[in-house]
Amino acid sequence: QYKFRDLTIEELKDVSKTYPNFTFSMNTYTFKDGSQKDLLNFSGTVPVKYGNSYNIPIHLWILDSHPFAPPICFLKPTANMGIAVGKHVDARGRIYLPYLQSWSHPKSTLIGLIKEMIAKFEEELPLYSLSSSDAARQSELLSYIAKITEGETDMKSRSKTGGRNEGCFNKITVVGAGDLGIACVLAVAAKDVADKVVLLDLSEGAAKGGTMDLEIFAVPNVEISKDFSASADSKVVVLTVNSLGNAQTYLEVIQSNVDLFRGIIPAVSHYSQNAVLLVASHPVEVMTFVSWKLSSFPKSRVIGVGANLDSERFQYLLTNLLKAEVLAKDAWVVGEQGEDKVPSWASCNAVANQTEAMAARNSREKVANRAMEVLKGKGQRSWSVGLSVADLADSILKDKRKVHSVSTLAKGCCNINSEVFLSLPCVLGTSGVVEMVRLEEDPLVQEKLQSSAGSIHDLQQQLKL
Repeated sequence: QYKFRDLTIEELKDVSKTYPNFTFSMNTYTFKDGSQKDLLNFSGTVPVKYGNSYNIPIHLWILDSHPFAPPICFLKPTANMGIAVGKHVDARGRIYLPYLQSWSHPKSTLIGLIKEMIAKFEEELPLYSLSSSDAARQSELLSYIAKITEGETDMKSRSKTGGRNEGCFNKITVVGAGDLGIACVLAVAAKDVADKVVLLDLSEGAAKGGTMDLEIFAVPNVEISKDFSASADSKVVVLTVNSLGNAQTYLEVIQSNVDLFRGIIPAVSHYSQNAVLLVASHPVEVMTFVSWKLSSFPKSRVIGVGANLDSERFQYLLTNLLKAEVLAKDAWVVGEQGEDKVPSWASCNAVANQTEAMAARNSREKVANRAMEVLKGKGQRSWSVGLSVADLADSILKDKRKVHSVSTLAKGCCNINSEVFLSLPCVLGTSGVVEMVRLEEDPLVQEKLQSSAGSIHDLQQQLKL
């Protein structure tokens, strides 16, 4: 079955010698199109130093064209571990590395791949331990949702006042019925953001899993549909879908997402021509750009969730953990999701001279570094991203004019000349981005943003829109 059997066996022998804990087997792998193949695979743990020493469980599938094609790589978390979605890991635990993107025999080897995997994991841990506090917060959210289904919210008091004006009817459509899509629906319902929520389930076959449970327990004002017309006249459309294809490189995975969006964005844009598109799909910067191009909407009405969750956490840590409430007021996490995000502050003209400005910057940097270290271990679970989406939708629908760090067109900011989306602090209202908040001129932040813009632009140039 394996075209280059001897070469493959030699490589696996090397892996076994270097990592004796790995176990090898032949199992069936199912690709996106439903096709299946019996493939060699191995799993075990790799040692990672991130302050302490950790053993990160991984699972690699060897394609039958190995070593001329890279393996398919996944994390294999235990029951008490959560996946920290980042630049190199998606929500399913699939691993994407530069080494895989540039795979070329004989230069590329399994040993070399594992070494790069360890190096990247030491920069950003891909897993976190599920703490009791995380479990408690999840329980609190689910408890609130249970109350909604029992009619214990302020629905009665609202009906006494005659309800909302029909002309101000707030409708949200969530596209994608995976874990993230359902988390968004539940969070929007829990925060009472909209009058109606439509969940567009684009999966094939009958309702199953989470969508079936939503139907069984009948969350009020939530409709599940497979028809795009159900999304008509939405004020916010949330994109949560990601292609679960058999693509082998990071570029192919993104291209697969682009192909998926080609069938979605024009349809939702047709039925909700005045909506704000809110993108939560991965990678958020690129998929927000793709949504903007495919929709032909103005840039103000196409935004990504960006670093909103990280910024809210960052401000919370500054205020509650580090007791730096004054610093937290205008603090943001900006840039791109993953290891290249960076803390920044809104521009302030109150500092009298350059010496004072430098002193203020140095004191902030120490506190910011502590907060960012804490953030590294938090990860982004579906339900936490769902809460972030509900937070953004709330600001948009209620025209709160609140500042959020969201993915927006960054051209013209920080000497960026390309059409890329990066997370920047923006005032949000019913029309999406009302204005962008000016950042303090920090050379390190600008360098980071320009670097991110360059790599994202290069990636976008390789996509077929």
